[in-house]
Formats: sequence, structure tokens, C-alpha cells
Amino acid sequence: MHPRVKTALRRGWRDLDTVQFGMTPAHAMTLGPMDTATGGFLDLLDGARGLPLLRAEGRRMDLPDGHVDALVERLSRAGLVDDAHGGGPAAVALRARPEVLDRLSPDLASLSLITPDPGGAIDRLAARCALRVQVRGAGRVGVTLAALLSGAGVGEVDVRDVGRVRPWDVAPGGLPAESVGERRDAAARRAVRRAAPDRPPRRPDPDGAEPGLSLVVIAPRDDVLVHAPDAGAAEPLMAAGTPHLYTGVVEGTGVVGPLVLPGGTGCARCLHEHRTDRDPAWPRLIAQWRSGRTRRAGACDLTLATAVAGLAAAHALAFLDGESPSGTGVRWEASVPALRWRERPVRPHPACPCGSAERAKGEHASTDGARHATMVVQRPSAERGERTDATRPTGTWRAHV
Repeated sequence: MHPRVKTALRRGWRDLDTVQFGMTPAHAMTLGPMDTATGGFLDLLDGARGLPLLRAEGRRMDLPDGHVDALVERLSRAGLVDDAHGGGPAAVALRARPEVLDRLSPDLASLSLITPDPGGAIDRLAARCALRVQVRGAGRVGVTLAALLSGAGVGEVDVRDVGRVRPWDVAPGGLPAESVGERRDAAARRAVRRAAPDRPPRRPDPDGAEPGLSLVVIAPRDDVLVHAPDAGAAEPLMAAGTPHLYTGVVEGTGVVGPLVLPGGTGCARCLHEHRTDRDPAWPRLIAQWRSGRTRRAGACDLTLATAVAGLAAAHALAFLDGESPSGTGVRWEASVPALRWRERPVRPHPACPCGSAERAKGEHASTDGARHATMVVQRPSAERGERTDATRPTGTWRAHV
């Protein structure tokens, strides 16, 4: 092990024998009591030395026998130490591409804040390289979202859409102005490749046989489909058990969610059934909206679209990294100009054939904070924040900042 104090957390002394790691309430932690010699020794935990060399440095600094190992263990248990040489084979392969790791270093630092085990953050980052995500929709939201996922290290991000790029599809971080008139899917894939840290090769046959998808993001340009997701179009995803996330902009309102885990959470049909229960006119309205004349360009504020793409990408990455984001079974909505995000649950409906309502009957706990099958085995950040007193070693505690 080559211990390194996590560089994402700034360090400062609260008093003569108490060190604070981090600034914000979500991640700040204090460690004490700590003497001056031990505090100085922290500077040596920079990942350049293994434990044998650190023990020798400790003896040179007149630290007691066993003190170095105890300190490293204490910091590790508090989630403050990373292993500069840690992680599995995928992490080793990622370190062999320094130009890629340099591009992803801010993402790696962020993952270290929610991954307590030494070497766990780079394992998560390396795992993204093997994932496949499909984005359905190449508008202002869809392409920006796809580029964000690609730039964050997701190995393959494919964008599907039809038609040609129109002037109102252009957005910073998404489709460039020079792509107007080109095929939407081709232009979107180029944007994704430009955003990727390692410039992945083009797929020779995007319509051919393909391996399983880790996630599908449905980001339609049609605002009716954003407001009322098409449950029929999602039936193949439900049958295949493919997780999918809805997002988009409708009439100046941004929507993120629900993230659907087939058979486990409320789906698009559940949403439709609940709306029909509340408003018997809902099916009639939907039929009129879907059969109406297509407008040249719907209301899609550029800053709102960018915010929606960012939030949807964050939910997608949290899921892909093994967390349970707050978009699971929930629609988040925000409207211009205030942009206050509101949470609207999408609960399983007993009339929906997805089966999630039946499963929910036997469960007493919500899915919030639960882990899913693709996760790395570590506690989620929310749980760490709520249960730190029971798990943190003696002498460490959350800072009140």
C-alpha cells in the first residue's frame, strides 16, 4: 500500500491538536488529538512511499513503534486515505494511460469523497470504461447529456435519433453550429467522441448486434413525449430488464426522471395510470397533444436544457457507479425563471403489468439508499452522513462547519 491523504479534501488546523479535513459540511471531518510530530508526518502521506519506507521515516522522526501503522489504519477507517497503487487490473490499466487519467483527475477526486476504501475511487472510474449507455434523442438535452457521460469516462455512449440537425438543436457542449443540415445521429456521435478522454473508435455498424446496455437515457425532442413518456416504446426495455432514465424540457419546465428499474420501481405506464386516476381527462388530452401539428421549435430555454442535461447525467453516473440516485422512482421538475427543483414521486401502480406494485407489497423499506447489482461494495454517501457516529473510529467526527 502507498498511502495518500485524499487530495480532494483541504486540510487545516482547528486548534493546536485538531486537524480538519475538508471544508463543506457534506464531507468535512476532524481528527484529534494529534501532536505536532504526527501532524508533520501527514505531509509524507503523498503516495510516493510504501509502508516500509514510511515506518523508516517515522523512526527517523522519533515516532513510537507501531504509530505509523496505527495512523494509516485510523485515517483509512475514516475514509481519508487513498492507495496510490491500489485498485484491480482495470485500475492498473487506467494508470497506464496518464493522458486519460489527467483528463479524469477531477472526477477521480470527486469519487474519492464518496468511496471510503483505499483504491476504491479509481476502481469505480475504471469500471465506467466498460459500460455502454444509449441516449435516445439528439436535441439540446440529449447531446449535451451524452457528451457529459462520455467526458466523465463512460466507455461507450451511443446516441440515436432521426432526421437532420436544425438550427435550434445547436447548444454549447452539444451539437455545434457547423453540424446544421447533417444527420442528427452522426453529428451527435461526433460530439460524443470529441468529449471522450481517450477518443474511442467509431463503431462500424451501429445497427448491428450489440452487447447489453448498462442504461438507456430517453431524452426526446418532442415535448409531449417529455411530459407524457410513451410506455409502449419502453416495453422492450422493460422486457429486457434494462434500466432507463427519462429527461427533457417541456414548455419551459425541465424534467429529470424517473429512473426506472424494471420490476422494482414505478415506470412510464405507472405514471400514466396514476395521472388517469387523478384526472379522467388525461388520456383524451394525451391523444390530442400527440396528434396535433408538430411545431417548428418548442420552448426549450438553453440554460434550462443545460441544467437538465447536467442533473440527468449526474443521476446516470451515480447509478452506473453503483449508487441509488434520488431519481429512482421520482420525477424532478424545475421551471424558468425560478428553477426550483420539485420532487414528484412515481409510485408503482397496481394496474400496471410491470409488476413493481406486487413486489412493493412485501417490502417495508423504500428503495432510497439501497444498492443495486452493479455497485462496488461500499456504503453510499448518504448512509455515511447519517450513520457516521456508529462507524467512525474513536477520535474522529463530523465537523460542524
